Amino acid sequence: MKIAWIGGALLTLSGVADAHEVWVERDGAGPVRIYLGEPAEVAPAGGDPEFANLKAPTVLARKATPLMRKAGYLETTAAAGDVRVWDDNVFAPWGDAGKQEGVIYYARAGRAEPRAKLSFEIVPSSKGSNQFIVKRDGRPVPGAKVTVVSPARVSTEVVADAKGAFDQRFGLSGRYLLSASAKDVGEHKLPRGTVTTVHRITTTTFVVP
Repeated sequence: MKIAWIGGALLTLSGVADAHEVWVERDGAGPVRIYLGEPAEVAPAGGDPEFANLKAPTVLARKATPLMRKAGYLETTAAAGDVRVWDDNVFAPWGDAGKQEGVIYYARAGRAEPRAKLSFEIVPSSKGSNQFIVKRDGRPVPGAKVTVVSPARVSTEVVADAKGAFDQRFGLSGRYLLSASAKDVGEHKLPRGTVTTVHRITTTTFVVP
């Protein structure tokens, strides 16, 4: 079945999945930490209540070690460089029979590599750039809506131009998170069942000195 892709905010995602994202944090070449939760909120002690649903995300990084479960995040080590993660098995499909929906998460830490390796990714236009491009299957997404979460956990929204690009000024030092979402309408097989709508959420994090 042909899949129609619709960009923009998630309007029909229901349950806890509507507010949750997967994101990756890394300082320099240190440990890689993978989270599930609400990045604009302070996580409770021990992590988000839904963290147990994050079990075995796929890690795209050189020399990645087996994942270890910590208090509120999964941890691995990897060679220096940007790290990418994706997971299509976090939440079970929901909705009425024959009209079920599902979610796939994509996440990246770092802005050193100006290329996409995930099927949905926010990438810097050049190494360390403050200009980013939202890409789907390697192609820019015109008019994509992007949420920017500052180190102070303040969220703002920007809209990419006709080439999927946007510039962002970072006034505070600390970790920033960029996120975008999309919706595919059409039959899609996920690990826990076939759905007719797939929601995709992608995040990119990096540290501003």
